[in-house]
This record gives sequence, structure tokens and C-alpha cells, in this order.
Amino acid sequence: MEKGKALARRWAVEFTEGTAATDVPDPLGFAARSSLDLEDANQSRQKKEAEANWKSQKAWEVAQSPFKNLMMMGFMMWMAGSTVHLFSIGITFSALWQPISALQSVGKVFEPYKDPRVDTLAPKLLFIALNLAGLALGVWKLNTLGLLPTHASDWVSSLAPAQEVEFAAGGIPIY
Repeated sequence: MEKGKALARRWAVEFTEGTAATDVPDPLGFAARSSLDLEDANQSRQKKEAEANWKSQKAWEVAQSPFKNLMMMGFMMWMAGSTVHLFSIGITFSALWQPISALQSVGKVFEPYKDPRVDTLAPKLLFIALNLAGLALGVWKLNTLGLLPTHASDWVSSLAPAQEVEFAAGGIPIY
């Protein structure tokens, strides 16, 4: 401190040219900025990894959800019986419609889980496979009800009439 200044501070630190501000140690309990940056980076990375794991788990849950629907629909079709009536036809067409609509919206279903760190190919394939199994169950039920044209008698109306081999006209011969 210089003499001659009227308002001099009692406590003052003067840095000379040889010392720098970085030479002064941090107070107790104060974390260095570089360690704070590292901790923030680690927390951010851990947060992103946790989010990616969560998205992956949710994608697998969504992929397995058609299995529950498959079991429920199978039970309802079994309860409907094998006779053709309104309830069994309604259940069967519902069993066909749900997988078809789910297969059309595969991209929308897995859109919330789209992330560069999350591989959604395997869950999508499982989702598609389970919906195709549901579609096969509905087609099987249609066949069980006899609504699919699988026998030759189902196609008789589309066959051409048979050629006449002989002709008979009462008791009078016609030459």
C-alpha cells in the first residue's frame, strides 16, 4: 500500500509479477471448475445412457405387447365356437383387423424410441412376427368356420358347364 492514500484497505492482497491467480489455492469445500465440468460431463453421459436403456426396455415391452393380445384373441375365438354366427364372425374379423392395423403402423409405434444409441430393429421384427402370428390365427379361424374357399365344391359355380355327351328326347328318335 502506498502512503498518502487516505482510504487504504486494511486487508489487501497484492500480486507481484511472479505470482498468478492460479497459484492461490481454492478454499476448503470449493471444487475446481475443471472437476465440475468433468462431473457435469459424466452426469450428462450417465443420463443419456440411462435414457437409452429406458428407451430400449420400453421398445421391447411394446414389441412383446401383441403376445398378450394374441392370447386373449385365441381364448375369445375358442369361446366363440366353430359355428357360423354373428359373434364368431365378429371375433374373427376383429382378430384379422387388429394385426393388419398394427402392421401398418409399425413406424409410428416405435417412433418415440428412435435414438441413435437404441437399436429398434430386433423389437420391430418381434412386433411384426407376433402380429403375423395373430393374422395367421385369424385366418385359421376363418378356415375353421368354413369361410375360406379351400375345397373344390367352393369353386363349382365358377366352372364351365359340362359338354353334352348324348341327347335324349322322349321316345321319338331324332336323326
